[in-house]
Amino acid sequence: MFAALMLVTGVAALLLAAWCGWAASRDQPTKDWHFIGMAVVTVLALVQLTAGIVLLARGEKPEQGTTIFVAYLLGAFACVPAAGFMSLAERSKWGSVTVAAGGVVLAVLEVRLYDIWGG
Repeated sequence: MFAALMLVTGVAALLLAAWCGWAASRDQPTKDWHFIGMAVVTVLALVQLTAGIVLLARGEKPEQGTTIFVAYLLGAFACVPAAGFMSLAERSKWGSVTVAAGGVVLAVLEVRLYDIWGG
């Protein structure tokens, strides 16, 4: 289940990145709909964070260490909200670029989380 959640979160992050990249290519800032998309991706990351903590509490161990796994989980959870807040400060196409970059970073973090867990 954890691998499926990683896949869904990664794909959602890439879709958000493509959507915001499309807006940036049209010289548009992030809009309310983009923030709804960011909220959906953030909720997926929160579910993943919760599932990861539950797996650790049940005694399961990641292959490459608990500390690095928790650090990546927290980074994955904070990635898109941080990009969203930064896009509020830059109300031009560069705000959309920032969120698109945050989505790509989250997708890469998902791949790394899968590797750390032992996938």
